[in-house]
Amino acid sequence: MYVCSCFGITEEQVKQHADAGRCTPRQIASACKAGTDCGSCVRRIQALLGRGEGCATRTKLDTAKPGTPAAPAAPAPASLPVPPALPAPVTAPLPAAASAA
Repeated sequence: MYVCSCFGITEEQVKQHADAGRCTPRQIASACKAGTDCGSCVRRIQALLGRGEGCATRTKLDTAKPGTPAAPAAPAPASLPVPPALPAPVTAPLPAAASAA
């Protein structure tokens, strides 16, 4: 069954990408573009990924046995560069128009 009509991506293809280690809708989108056009399939992709056993989820990490190491935390995303401040506008008076003689 098709998940993403825009790019013709099936449930099976999403599952294959998840089995290959892509565990979020964003990672699926990077692999096959599903969810990047109209976005109507994103919830379906989330539902498919939620059922997978291959990726660590918060529920799995929260219910881990005490004393077992949890999966390493994902690195913090790099912050975007801050654009330089714009110069202050010039507010000098305009020269008076020359009188026509």
